[in-house]
This record gives sequence, C-alpha cells and structure tokens, in this order.
Amino acid sequence: MQEKIVDVVIVGAGPAGAACALKLGRAGVSVAILDKSVFPRDKTCGDALSVDVVNQLELLSPQLAQAFNHFPRKVASFGVRIFAPNQQHIDIPFFHQGKEKSGFLCTRFDFDNLLVEQLKQTNGVTLIENCGVRKLETLSECVKVYTDQETITAQMVIGADGAQSVVAKYLGSTIERKHHSAGLRVYYENITSFHPGQFIELYFFKDILPGYVWIFPLPDNKANVGIGMLSDTISKNKINLRETLEKLILTQPVLKERFLNARPLETVKGFGLPLGSKRRKISGERILLAGDAASLIDPFSGEGIGNAIRSGRVAAEHVLSCFSKNDFSASFNASYDKEIYRRMWKELKISKTLQLLCRKTWLLNFVVTKANRSQYLQKFLVDALANPDQKKLLTNPGFYYRLLFK
Repeated sequence: MQEKIVDVVIVGAGPAGAACALKLGRAGVSVAILDKSVFPRDKTCGDALSVDVVNQLELLSPQLAQAFNHFPRKVASFGVRIFAPNQQHIDIPFFHQGKEKSGFLCTRFDFDNLLVEQLKQTNGVTLIENCGVRKLETLSECVKVYTDQETITAQMVIGADGAQSVVAKYLGSTIERKHHSAGLRVYYENITSFHPGQFIELYFFKDILPGYVWIFPLPDNKANVGIGMLSDTISKNKINLRETLEKLILTQPVLKERFLNARPLETVKGFGLPLGSKRRKISGERILLAGDAASLIDPFSGEGIGNAIRSGRVAAEHVLSCFSKNDFSASFNASYDKEIYRRMWKELKISKTLQLLCRKTWLLNFVVTKANRSQYLQKFLVDALANPDQKKLLTNPGFYYRLLFK
C-alpha cells in the first residue's frame, strides 16, 4: 500500500473540513483532505444557510464569499415564520447589526460542492475522494491514517467527518440520546403559498415537541421538507418519524391545502444531529474534532453549518499554533476545546434552555399569540434572533411573567 506524508490530514470535506483546509493551505501547510464520497454528493440536511453562515464565509475567505455571492443555485431568505401548536404564526425578519439581512437556501449538494471547488484551487491542499478511513494510530512522533487507498502520515489529524465520525470514535467521544436529534428530509415540488420573502417555516405541533416540522423553499419551485425530534423522545414514545411526518402533512390544516398538488421527488432520507447541548472532549494527542464530529449543532434550531465553518477556522488557527510551538500534545490541544466553547458555549447553552422550554405547548401558544398583538414583543423577537444577550431573556421565567402584564 502506498504511503503519503503531509503536515495535516483532515477527515471529511464538508463545511468544517473544507474551512480548515482552506485556511491551512493558504498558510502554507500541506494538507490531505479525505472524503468517503465523490463530489458533488448529497448530504441530508435542512439546506438552510443562516446569516451567520454568510458572515463565516466572509471571515474565512473573501474569494469564497464572492464566489458564493455570485452562485446562482441559491434562494435568499429574509426571515422565519414560526407556527405555534394552536396554528397561530409570527413572522420574524432577519436582522444583523440593526440592518435587514438575508440568509440563503441552497442544497448541500450544491453548497458543499462549491466549497470543494475552492479546495481544488488551493495550493498545498490535496483532496482525496472515495476514500474511507479504516484505522488511526497516534504515535509519539506522528499520527497515521490508514485508508482504503493508502496510508497517510501527518503531524495532526482533524476529524470533520460528521455525526458518525471515525475520528471521534477513536477519541472515545460518544453521544447520549438526550443530546442527539433524529431527522428526516424529503424534497418536494409544487408546494404553494410561500412568503414573498422566502421565509423558512417552522411548525411546532403538540405531539412532536420539542421537535418541529420545517419547510424551506428552494430554487426551481422545490422545497426541503422535514421533521426533527430528540432521539430519546422518539425512543421513549416509540415514534415512527416517517409516518408522523406523512400524517401531519395530510391532516394539519396549515399544511394539507398547500400540499394538494405537491409531489415528493425522492424517498424519505434520515440523518442524525449530535447536538451541542453538552460540553465534550473534542481534542486529544495530535487530534482535533470540528463541526458535527464535535457535536456543535444548535440544540434549538438544529443549525450546524455556521458553527461547522467557525470550528474549522478555529481548528486551523490552533494547528498553526501547534506547528509554531512544535507541540501536538493532548495538554496543549486542550486549549482548542476552551477556545471553541469560549466562542460558542454561551449561545449553545441558551439554545439548550429554549429547547427545553419548547416542550411546553401553552408557552409556545402564549408567546406567538402575544407577539401578534404586541409591537414590543415583535421587536424583541427580531432582536433576539440576532443577539444572544437578548435571546437569553427568553430563558428567564420572569420574562414571561412580565409579559402577562405588559
């Protein structure tokens, strides 16, 4: 079997791995980035790119941000429409730093391939597709990655290989059901009555709380439709997600008329979401985890792409520090864990509390109904969507008490 020697091996060429590789390659580090698939490839996901994703692309690479700005296979989305269990809804536009902003809707088939095309143009980065990792071995002087094609020797390995990460398993990282969500996705065409601003739609039905159904508009009259629920809730209540989604589409008044002429374009696809509702060990000797492999998905919204790109950037910064100090030890790499959680834990913790609050049907009904009558609450929810400090107030019981009398 052939042997390759590089500075860094990255396992997984999704947003976290691509971000890390782009930053390292441009810093002069030799990188082999491996993926078990061949691009372009599908990735089961909600396909929503938040305002934060756009910001992360700009921080990562002005060239990449410009390529994304001119990328035709996306739809701008200017807000979110939230349905409470009582069928009342509230529209919340996206704002950032006081200005209306858009997120985007773009299939992962297209978005991830855009990132990979940037990798192919980056000096020092070698993309190896259709390459499964069989084993890792950490030695005192290097780390060895044994793949289907060859053995690769490096100084560091970055695990960016998603929810079923081989690298995370090697590190001993496990996910409990209460910190994991299961999801289904199916693409449809001919769904009617989308918001003119292409708002993403979240439906909180009583029987699936704290989970929700989503509908996200896509180019070419298509939409991403799905459902996500906590894995421990699914197991405890013996829920069949596929049957539940189909039943809700057929029976719920806010959905069934819109799906009368709709047609599914595929069979239902399932996926797992390791949630960032618990601090984890995400580094070891010569090893870092990033993106979904590090369990950095928002526990409330299920959004993970922004944190994936952010963690890839942070991982690259830490790797450069490792080379600068010639220190790849577990004790030195522990500072990576601290930096990741310094940047992300505040919002992840708030989202965890919001997830718990969403178990309460009466509370969701109350907030949405009240927001439709109160300009103060509408403005607060708009601000909270972009500001973690404002969002934190939603986790305070006193906030809801004051709302009763405002």
